[in-house]
Amino acid sequence: MFFIRTESFKEYLRFYPVISTIAVIHIIIFLLVNISADLRDLLSGWNFAIIYFDQYWRLITSIFVHVGPEHLLFNTFSLILFGPALEAMLGRFKFILAYLGAGIIANFATLFLASLETANIGASGAIFGLFGIYLYLLFMKPELIDSNSRQIIVVIVIVGLFLTFRPGINIFGHIFGLIGGLALGPILFARYKGKTRI
Repeated sequence: MFFIRTESFKEYLRFYPVISTIAVIHIIIFLLVNISADLRDLLSGWNFAIIYFDQYWRLITSIFVHVGPEHLLFNTFSLILFGPALEAMLGRFKFILAYLGAGIIANFATLFLASLETANIGASGAIFGLFGIYLYLLFMKPELIDSNSRQIIVVIVIVGLFLTFRPGINIFGHIFGLIGGLALGPILFARYKGKTRI
Protein backbone atom coordinates (compact mmCIF):
# COMPACT_ATOMS: atom_id res chain seq x y z
CA MET A 1 0.00 0.00 0.00
CA PHE A 2 1.35 3.36 -1.04
CA PHE A 3 1.00 5.14 2.31
CA ILE A 4 2.98 2.63 4.37
CA ARG A 5 6.69 3.40 4.74
CA THR A 6 8.91 0.51 5.78
CA GLU A 7 12.27 1.81 4.54
CA SER A 8 15.07 2.87 6.83
CA PHE A 9 16.11 6.53 6.71
CA LYS A 10 19.09 5.71 4.46
CA GLU A 11 16.96 3.58 2.18
CA TYR A 12 14.36 6.33 1.89
CA LEU A 13 17.03 8.84 0.85
CA ARG A 14 18.36 6.42 -1.75
CA PHE A 15 14.99 5.31 -3.15
CA TYR A 16 13.35 8.77 -3.23
CA PRO A 17 16.07 11.38 -3.84
CA VAL A 18 13.73 14.02 -5.31
CA ILE A 19 11.32 13.94 -2.38
CA SER A 20 14.21 13.95 0.08
CA THR A 21 15.76 16.97 -1.65
CA ILE A 22 12.48 18.89 -1.70
CA ALA A 23 11.96 18.17 2.00
CA VAL A 24 15.43 19.55 2.79
CA ILE A 25 14.72 22.64 0.66
CA HIS A 26 11.48 23.17 2.61
CA ILE A 27 13.36 23.12 5.90
CA ILE A 28 16.22 25.36 4.74
CA ILE A 29 13.89 27.98 3.28
CA PHE A 30 11.69 27.80 6.37
CA LEU A 31 14.69 28.64 8.55
CA LEU A 32 15.87 31.42 6.24
CA VAL A 33 12.51 33.17 5.81
CA ASN A 34 11.93 33.11 9.55
CA ILE A 35 15.27 34.87 9.98
CA SER A 36 14.69 37.37 7.19
CA ALA A 37 11.25 38.86 6.55
CA ASP A 38 12.67 40.51 3.42
CA LEU A 39 13.53 37.11 1.96
CA ARG A 40 10.07 35.81 2.80
CA ASP A 41 8.52 38.76 0.98
CA LEU A 42 10.84 38.23 -2.00
CA LEU A 43 9.96 34.54 -2.42
CA SER A 44 6.22 34.61 -1.68
CA GLY A 45 3.64 34.54 -4.45
CA TRP A 46 2.57 38.14 -4.10
CA ASN A 47 0.09 38.72 -6.93
CA PHE A 48 0.72 42.45 -7.17
CA ALA A 49 4.46 41.97 -7.71
CA ILE A 50 3.90 39.23 -10.28
CA ILE A 51 1.46 41.26 -12.35
CA TYR A 52 2.93 44.76 -12.12
CA PHE A 53 6.64 44.02 -11.72
CA ASP A 54 6.87 40.82 -13.81
CA GLN A 55 8.34 38.86 -10.89
CA TYR A 56 7.29 35.53 -12.31
CA TRP A 57 9.81 33.55 -10.27
CA ARG A 58 7.36 33.88 -7.40
CA LEU A 59 5.09 31.33 -9.11
CA ILE A 60 7.82 28.75 -8.41
CA THR A 61 9.61 29.95 -5.28
CA SER A 62 6.38 30.32 -3.29
CA ILE A 63 5.88 26.55 -3.56
CA PHE A 64 8.82 26.04 -1.20
CA VAL A 65 8.05 28.78 1.34
CA HIS A 66 6.46 27.96 4.71
CA VAL A 67 6.31 30.35 7.64
CA GLY A 68 4.55 28.50 10.45
CA PRO A 69 5.94 25.17 11.74
CA GLU A 70 2.54 23.47 11.41
CA HIS A 71 2.36 24.51 7.75
CA LEU A 72 5.87 23.20 7.12
CA LEU A 73 5.26 19.91 8.92
CA PHE A 74 1.89 19.22 7.29
CA ASN A 75 3.07 19.81 3.72
CA THR A 76 6.46 18.16 4.11
CA PHE A 77 5.00 15.14 5.90
CA SER A 78 2.33 14.81 3.20
CA LEU A 79 5.03 14.85 0.52
CA ILE A 80 7.14 12.26 2.36
CA LEU A 81 4.14 10.01 2.92
CA PHE A 82 2.26 10.26 -0.37
CA GLY A 83 4.99 11.12 -2.87
CA PRO A 84 7.15 7.95 -2.96
CA ALA A 85 4.79 5.79 -5.02
CA LEU A 86 4.70 8.43 -7.74
CA GLU A 87 8.46 9.03 -7.71
CA ALA A 88 8.96 5.28 -8.05
CA MET A 89 6.48 5.05 -10.93
CA LEU A 90 7.39 8.21 -12.81
CA GLY A 91 11.10 8.47 -12.18
CA ARG A 92 12.93 11.56 -11.00
CA PHE A 93 12.42 13.88 -13.96
CA LYS A 94 8.71 13.26 -14.44
CA PHE A 95 8.08 13.48 -10.73
CA ILE A 96 9.71 16.93 -10.66
CA LEU A 97 7.49 17.93 -13.60
CA ALA A 98 4.42 16.61 -11.77
CA TYR A 99 5.21 18.38 -8.52
CA LEU A 100 6.27 21.73 -9.94
CA GLY A 101 3.67 21.60 -12.71
CA ALA A 102 0.77 21.16 -10.30
CA GLY A 103 2.19 23.81 -7.96
CA ILE A 104 2.58 26.32 -10.79
CA ILE A 105 -0.94 25.62 -12.08
CA ALA A 106 -2.26 26.22 -8.56
CA ASN A 107 -0.30 29.47 -8.32
CA PHE A 108 -1.52 30.71 -11.70
CA ALA A 109 -5.09 30.07 -10.57
CA THR A 110 -4.39 32.06 -7.42
CA LEU A 111 -2.85 34.82 -9.51
CA PHE A 112 -5.92 35.22 -11.71
CA LEU A 113 -8.68 34.46 -9.21
CA ALA A 114 -7.46 35.92 -5.90
CA SER A 115 -6.99 39.58 -5.04
CA LEU A 116 -3.88 41.59 -5.92
CA GLU A 117 -2.95 41.73 -2.26
CA THR A 118 -2.76 37.94 -1.97
CA ALA A 119 0.70 36.63 -1.03
CA ASN A 120 0.47 32.91 -1.60
CA ILE A 121 2.95 30.52 0.03
CA GLY A 122 3.28 26.80 0.58
CA ALA A 123 3.44 23.45 -1.19
CA SER A 124 -0.26 22.69 -0.77
CA GLY A 125 -1.06 23.19 -4.45
CA ALA A 126 1.71 20.78 -5.44
CA ILE A 127 0.60 18.26 -2.80
CA PHE A 128 -2.98 18.42 -4.06
CA GLY A 129 -1.54 17.92 -7.53
CA LEU A 130 -0.18 14.57 -6.38
CA PHE A 131 -3.65 13.72 -5.09
CA GLY A 132 -5.04 14.68 -8.51
CA ILE A 133 -2.62 12.29 -10.22
CA TYR A 134 -3.72 9.53 -7.88
CA LEU A 135 -7.34 10.28 -8.79
CA TYR A 136 -6.44 10.02 -12.48
CA LEU A 137 -4.88 6.62 -11.86
CA LEU A 138 -7.87 5.57 -9.79
CA PHE A 139 -10.32 6.23 -12.62
CA MET A 140 -8.23 5.72 -15.74
CA LYS A 141 -5.58 3.16 -14.76
CA PRO A 142 -7.14 1.24 -11.85
CA GLU A 143 -4.97 -1.79 -12.58
CA LEU A 144 -2.05 0.14 -11.09
CA ILE A 145 -3.74 0.58 -7.70
CA ASP A 146 -4.70 -2.13 -5.24
CA SER A 147 -8.13 -2.08 -3.60
CA ASN A 148 -6.93 -0.89 -0.19
CA SER A 149 -5.02 2.01 -1.70
CA ARG A 150 -8.06 3.02 -3.75
CA GLN A 151 -10.07 3.49 -0.59
CA ILE A 152 -7.27 5.47 1.05
CA ILE A 153 -6.95 7.77 -1.98
CA VAL A 154 -10.67 8.57 -1.91
CA VAL A 155 -10.59 9.27 1.83
CA ILE A 156 -7.46 11.44 1.58
CA VAL A 157 -8.95 13.55 -1.22
CA ILE A 158 -12.28 13.99 0.58
CA VAL A 159 -10.58 14.95 3.86
CA GLY A 160 -8.19 17.28 2.02
CA LEU A 161 -11.04 19.06 0.26
CA PHE A 162 -13.00 19.31 3.50
CA LEU A 163 -10.02 20.93 5.26
CA THR A 164 -9.60 23.32 2.33
CA PHE A 165 -12.62 25.40 3.26
CA ARG A 166 -11.20 26.95 6.39
CA PRO A 167 -10.08 30.51 7.12
CA GLY A 168 -6.58 31.31 5.92
CA ILE A 169 -6.46 28.49 3.37
CA ASN A 170 -5.77 29.19 -0.31
CA ILE A 171 -8.88 27.55 -1.73
CA PHE A 172 -7.89 28.30 -5.32
CA GLY A 173 -4.49 26.71 -4.80
CA HIS A 174 -5.92 23.50 -3.39
CA ILE A 175 -8.70 23.09 -5.94
CA PHE A 176 -6.61 23.95 -8.98
CA GLY A 177 -3.66 21.96 -7.71
CA LEU A 178 -5.98 18.94 -7.69
CA ILE A 179 -7.28 19.81 -11.15
CA GLY A 180 -3.72 20.35 -12.34
CA GLY A 181 -2.76 16.87 -11.17
CA LEU A 182 -5.75 15.39 -12.98
CA ALA A 183 -4.72 17.23 -16.15
CA LEU A 184 -1.07 16.16 -15.88
CA GLY A 185 -1.93 12.51 -15.21
CA PRO A 186 -2.60 11.47 -18.83
CA ILE A 187 0.54 13.27 -20.00
CA LEU A 188 2.81 11.75 -17.38
CA PHE A 189 1.43 8.23 -17.79
CA ALA A 190 0.87 8.32 -21.56
CA ARG A 191 3.62 5.78 -22.23
CA TYR A 192 3.87 4.18 -18.84
CA LYS A 193 4.94 0.55 -19.15
CA GLY A 194 6.39 0.06 -15.69
CA LYS A 195 5.43 -2.75 -13.39
CA THR A 196 5.29 -0.64 -10.24
CA ARG A 197 1.85 -0.67 -8.63
CA ILE A 198 0.48 1.27 -5.71
